[in-house]
Amino acid sequence: MIDESLAALSDTLFSVSVGLYSLAVVAFCAELAFGRSRQSRELVAAGGPAVPPVGASAATPAAEPERARRLGLVAMVLTGLGAVTHAGVLVARGMATDRLPWGNMYEFATAVVLVAVVAYLVLAVRAPSLRHIGVFLLAPVVLSMVLIGLFLYAEAGPLVAALRSSWLAIHVSTATIGFGIFFVSGIASVLYLVRTRRDATVAAGAGTAAPAAPSLLDRLPTAAALDRTAHRTAVFGFPIWTFAVIAGAIWAESAWGRFWGWDPKETWAFIAWIVYAAYLHARTTAGWRGRPSAWINIVGLVVMIFNLLFVNLVSTGLHSYGGV
Repeated sequence: MIDESLAALSDTLFSVSVGLYSLAVVAFCAELAFGRSRQSRELVAAGGPAVPPVGASAATPAAEPERARRLGLVAMVLTGLGAVTHAGVLVARGMATDRLPWGNMYEFATAVVLVAVVAYLVLAVRAPSLRHIGVFLLAPVVLSMVLIGLFLYAEAGPLVAALRSSWLAIHVSTATIGFGIFFVSGIASVLYLVRTRRDATVAAGAGTAAPAAPSLLDRLPTAAALDRTAHRTAVFGFPIWTFAVIAGAIWAESAWGRFWGWDPKETWAFIAWIVYAAYLHARTTAGWRGRPSAWINIVGLVVMIFNLLFVNLVSTGLHSYGGV
């Protein structure tokens, strides 16, 4: 029996979450626009360099304009409120259907995005300089939520028979957490590449008659901080994803009588595992640190998204039921 009122509440909270995240993106953009430090403005006014030296961190909180600080706080509060209503989407959906709320692609993708937002909030609280990546993470979050609502939405309903197992709570839950953390890791690697390119541009213009013009990218954390964030989140997510793959194999043996059958979903989950293992290995290998390893991490995120969308929506296999 489906509780229609709770199902409707879940749908309403989904829209509210998109709205709150969108407002957070606007606030983060405003923070970046008004966030150039007082020291930088004075340097520009005096004819000095408009950007900090290569490798220098973004403006410290003490030097940050009060208006930018307030905007950053508003953005964080909006993100936190969005995460609360986002969690409410899944809680209301679960209560409406009396089951775990990740039994189809709509619910699974919604949960993945929530994990990514929560991971960002934890990182931003622990390392305030990472707050400045908020717009670059929340913008893909808003886009993802809109696409999920438009193309993956499914009416609240009971689980298909194949998913009625205690392994749903183990396998799908860990896969959701791993995917969400890899989402943040991949975004951090993209920003690392952008930051290193910006630093190279600034270095090339240093001491010339036409130094690099000011850019909002100068507000990003240092390349080292972004690379460290990408690596640490991948290190955290990798054993979780490993456990998800193992739990899936055990569930497959229980449901289908074999641990592994090279089903498209299984195959691409294993490919993703190999890519992330390669990334972690590259981070410790001379000649592969920095940009090469960052590209591997980005490939890993692309593989994860491909596994969620193309494998589920286009290919056919034993995982085709329920859109999961």
